[in-house]
Amino acid sequence: MDPESIRTRRAIEVYPHPALVALFRLGRTLKYKQRQNRPFESMRDEMLRLIGLLEGLAGAELPLRLDSSPEWHSLVTGVREARRKSELRTLEDRIDAVVCAYVALHTHRHPERTTVYGDAAMGFIVTPTLPPDLVPEPPSPIPAVPDATAALLVRGAVREYAEIQPYAAEAARRLTAWLTTTLDDAGVNYLDITGRGKGTASFAAKANKSVDGHPVHPDPLADITDQIGTRVITYVRSDVAVVADLLTDQLTVLDDRDMGQLTASEGRFGYVSRHLEVALDPIWLGDLPVETFRVPSAQVQIRTVLQHAWAEFEHDIRYKGSVPEELAPDLNRRFTLAAGLLELADREFEVIRERLRERIPPRDLDADPNDPRIRAEELTTFLAGQFPDSGWSRTDHYTWISGVLLELGIDSLHKLAGLLSSVDSAAITDRMGYRHPPGAVRRLDDALLAVFGTAYIALPSNAHRVALLNTRLDRLRGGTVQA
Repeated sequence: MDPESIRTRRAIEVYPHPALVALFRLGRTLKYKQRQNRPFESMRDEMLRLIGLLEGLAGAELPLRLDSSPEWHSLVTGVREARRKSELRTLEDRIDAVVCAYVALHTHRHPERTTVYGDAAMGFIVTPTLPPDLVPEPPSPIPAVPDATAALLVRGAVREYAEIQPYAAEAARRLTAWLTTTLDDAGVNYLDITGRGKGTASFAAKANKSVDGHPVHPDPLADITDQIGTRVITYVRSDVAVVADLLTDQLTVLDDRDMGQLTASEGRFGYVSRHLEVALDPIWLGDLPVETFRVPSAQVQIRTVLQHAWAEFEHDIRYKGSVPEELAPDLNRRFTLAAGLLELADREFEVIRERLRERIPPRDLDADPNDPRIRAEELTTFLAGQFPDSGWSRTDHYTWISGVLLELGIDSLHKLAGLLSSVDSAAITDRMGYRHPPGAVRRLDDALLAVFGTAYIALPSNAHRVALLNTRLDRLRGGTVQA
């Protein structure tokens, strides 16, 4: 990270705002970054202004030739056609990447025109040198919306939302059901999945928020993006990424924010959660009309049980309660300490799970005489040894698959071991093409489907997932998988 390093591979840290001010002799920073109280139209206008400035570097002493890049043309089209802040957010990051790359080239070619702020102990920031004759511009005043007009707009938006709120609640229920089916089918281990359509009172409170007399959400029905919300609670951090990747494969993700990375980038501990904005899609929306909603997306929050506990407690204390001013510094410190401890605990739980994934020899235990099924505890231990590279499955899934085994006449670990001895588990997993190791119950489910085929699909316990099993059987047999 030393800017004076002469190594072939090295890194520098760049801050786009001052770099742009210096490069283009701007009187103020460009306001293209997403902020709550920043209108969408002004953000897009500033982003288009920045695009024009960058394209103008084609004729500079140190040229930047963007015109020949198809990716750049796609980016520019995306900015021009964007209709929501979340669409600009992804494009903003890509533009920043271009700026940072150019600053790196500028630093390499013209070190005499480069300023390095900071030191080896605290870190460096590299930026083109500020022209000495550059004069700052005064901030442009933002016209305030008259109180009466703003209140009237909010009341109208709240009345309109009250009419569509039942549809938001139903959409959240359907998304929750789809997530549950999808994660179960993928063999992902999770604690809980919940959903809610934003309540009218909560919507009204958010719509009424203002900063310095200016509404935070000038168009509440379009600006408040969490009208349809779901939350997936996992046990460990790696499963958060698994769930996010699975949703990215299945749905159109409009925005993906790792709030934990944002917190860490600021050098602190605090709120940690993965937030995905997914497009409204008939795959889970069903026959609910998309045009009902001004916001064409739903929010999916993904976090571990420890991250969820911290977030819920902090929200309850800081936002719903009243913290005396004299206690705020001490409580802020304690919240930070708790966040750090929980992050450490999350890491240890990850290590514990990985250690338990190591091969566990199957035990030959007698079955419960009062229940002909293989006990869930015995099956858990057996499958951990049978599929040592698989993750844990949900506790209730072991009980469920034990009942399925009984329908097949398999009521002991001896019979199950004999059946699986003839199965090429590695070939099945390869044919299924999993991006992440599926849970142990899913591995057993695949093996039973491969052995028994349509007879397995016809079992009463599988009546709720016939279509899914037919698709998987087609994949196992090398056929074309239906969408």
